[in-house]
Amino acid sequence: MSGETEAVNAKMEDLKVGETSQASEQNNAAEDGDKEDVVDPWTVATSSSKGIDYDKLIVRFGSTKIDDALLERFEKITGHKPHHFLRRGIFFSQRDLHLILTRYEAKKPFFLYTGSRGPSSTSMHVGHLIPFIFTKWLQDVFDVPLVIQLTDDEKFLWKDLKAEEANKLAYENAKDIIALGFDVNKTFIFSDMNYIASCPEFYRNMLKVQKCVTYNQVKGIFGFGDSDCIGKISFPAVQASPSFSNSFPAIFGTKKDIPCLIPCAIDQDPYFRMTRDVAPRLGYPKPALIHSTFFPALQGAQTKMSASDPNSSIFLTDTPKQIKTKINKYAFSGGGTSVEEHREKGGNCDVDIAYQYLTFFLEDDDRLAEFKEEYSSGRMLTGEIKKELITILQKMVAEIQERRKTVTSDLLKEFMTPRKLNCQS
Repeated sequence: MSGETEAVNAKMEDLKVGETSQASEQNNAAEDGDKEDVVDPWTVATSSSKGIDYDKLIVRFGSTKIDDALLERFEKITGHKPHHFLRRGIFFSQRDLHLILTRYEAKKPFFLYTGSRGPSSTSMHVGHLIPFIFTKWLQDVFDVPLVIQLTDDEKFLWKDLKAEEANKLAYENAKDIIALGFDVNKTFIFSDMNYIASCPEFYRNMLKVQKCVTYNQVKGIFGFGDSDCIGKISFPAVQASPSFSNSFPAIFGTKKDIPCLIPCAIDQDPYFRMTRDVAPRLGYPKPALIHSTFFPALQGAQTKMSASDPNSSIFLTDTPKQIKTKINKYAFSGGGTSVEEHREKGGNCDVDIAYQYLTFFLEDDDRLAEFKEEYSSGRMLTGEIKKELITILQKMVAEIQERRKTVTSDLLKEFMTPRKLNCQS
């Protein structure tokens, strides 16, 4: 294969993406003597207390950093101040975002595609919200159609879940997503298990992608081994297919020239590097991407959030008391070992989880800067910065819980029924 996938294979030779190569990946040494970060669709691991080195990741993945010039152009074209996720570098990397802005400026259509949400529990945690919060903002700014993919098939293939259970969890997660305030007139949410069976156009695109990618190529991109089931090997085509507008005939008819913008965490990028290589050979536009950093677990950037570990994150079903207990008990602190030491040396915001969470959920830039100054100087104690975070998370989660109560079965069905969407573009 030529093009981007060939380049990806070369760049990722030492990365060896995939579950089967996790052990060897962790043993690879980086040039500076530290262990190499492991980043792929199934594994995110680092030996650094500060988390993933995103500058190195941009180089390894061959994406482009979002710079001030791009943010200035975004604001000029859209008339909207960039979201605080953009201003703070939470969404930090992109592929062809400038082309999407050019289309918007020329009043040419495009759509948003996000999700790839693999349901593994009845409730999402706050880390899952990051791409959806940002995508909702993009939808409000651009007024374009949005498709959200729930990969219940992926969870069935990778986890110890029955197909029926994975499908049921997808619908529960859809309620959480709807509770974030998405517009039903502009949004289509679909379960792979249900939609693919009813949409021959989507299935045909899957087949076309599958025919373009060899087994050796998919092994090189994703690290699949000989013992992996064939369902895993064919799954990347499922995640690629929503990038193409004619996979959604109810929304776009037979049009195949409408590109999409995909907001996602950067661990999902291998899927779409493959897609961007295949798309021109199928006569489709390449998807554009905008990548986010990873949301850290309560225990710190070196640990992983898990739906099976209720203490690794804040879940959308948590009570105010549970939120307070988790933050106070489990949130890794960058403060001193004693009040005296903290007053003298100050707190380390680079590793302090309460501060890190505030960068995601506190919208006020001036207030965040004040917290950083006060905590770093030692004037603000760990308990005080945790208290600020607890207040914000309790309010946010409570509001989502209230909106979720209003998600009726009829509303869920409407969101998940293929139909024409009502947008300007």
